[in-house]
Amino acid sequence: MDPASALRTGFAPGVPQALGVAVSGGGDSVALLHLLAEWRAQGGPDLAVATVDHGLRPEAAAEAAGVARACAALGLPHDTLPWRWDGRGNLPDAARRGRTDALAGWARGRGLADVTLGHTRDDQAETLLMRLARGSGVDGLSAMAGCRRAGGLSWWRPLLQVGRDELRDWLRARAIPWVEDPSNDDTAYARVRMRQALPALAALGIDTATLAATAARMAAAREVLEAAADALARRAARIEAGDVTLDAAALAAAPAETRLRLFSRALLFVAPADYRPRAAQAEAALATALAGGRCTLAGALVIGGRRLRLAREAAAVAGLVAAPGATWDGRWRLEGPEAGLPEAGMAEPGAEIRALGPEGLLQLADWRAAGRPHAVAVADPGVWLGDRLLAAPTLVPSAGWRATLLVPPAGLYGPGAAASPA
Repeated sequence: MDPASALRTGFAPGVPQALGVAVSGGGDSVALLHLLAEWRAQGGPDLAVATVDHGLRPEAAAEAAGVARACAALGLPHDTLPWRWDGRGNLPDAARRGRTDALAGWARGRGLADVTLGHTRDDQAETLLMRLARGSGVDGLSAMAGCRRAGGLSWWRPLLQVGRDELRDWLRARAIPWVEDPSNDDTAYARVRMRQALPALAALGIDTATLAATAARMAAAREVLEAAADALARRAARIEAGDVTLDAAALAAAPAETRLRLFSRALLFVAPADYRPRAAQAEAALATALAGGRCTLAGALVIGGRRLRLAREAAAVAGLVAAPGATWDGRWRLEGPEAGLPEAGMAEPGAEIRALGPEGLLQLADWRAAGRPHAVAVADPGVWLGDRLLAAPTLVPSAGWRATLLVPPAGLYGPGAAASPA
């Protein structure tokens, strides 16, 4: 399939009316830009372009300026988004997160709901090899999605069926220049080592097309496993005031992969994160809980019993502060009473949302009526004015205050699945 046809197929079944396009100046993203520009000229979606200037190489600013000039020649709006590494953590991972955050903020600022990325079949193959080297399971070995939802945006990868060399041939045929990032040859990075291993693997019949096809088959297998976890969630799981409870007997009777998958979903529901905990850690925590024990993992507290309870770990929210009406801990919004109800504290300036902690529970005479353990309740949000607790709507009805859980149930039960009482 030629790149132009592959691009349009990559947006099936629906084409957004407007797209943000991430362009670094490298061959893949430059080809994406010009393919989309050709499509736009033929009635395709409107385009806006952004380049993240990571500042890691002296040439980065000039490369961003080059993309801006190319966009001006195509009649497309362009923005350069600065990002600087703070020196903490793994550089490739930090740069990926930084680029994603910068692009997401840019897209929302432009009113865009869709962003397009220039990943290719080669990226798919390299990712599979990297995850094989880490001993990943079905999920890790599954294909990059052609479209995924994250941060309220749709992130499109319409060129996953096209090889990197095919895109460069397409650019050469049109005399369109691009830049080569020297880090693409730096063997300090695992992806580069995998890229350099591909020719030898291809000689054995393990080429990028074969690896991409394998990743697609693993993605199909993942769908089956997710459906089994959906079914178990409907039988065994409940959401209670932001916690997740799981029927221990139903978990124990389920296949190991299915119960671990549901348990990992529950962990992410109560302690949202970009990645689920490593399988070995989740397996150990689940075994502890099924044996009646208690442990913490990735910001979640896990309590065993006839019904396992997964809740936010108090230490993970200590010190978190938000204004009333703002999002607290990425999961809760506490909204105050209408004007004229000063008894709820809204008339007093300086109210803020913080974890209840032991101090907050001491100010609530009847918090136990909510039926939640002390170790769980201390991590709930409360409305504070200095050292005085004004309201704790997740535990005790409060005049004019309400707590809204912002995490969608689909994160636990699966897309489109309705929960059943368990």
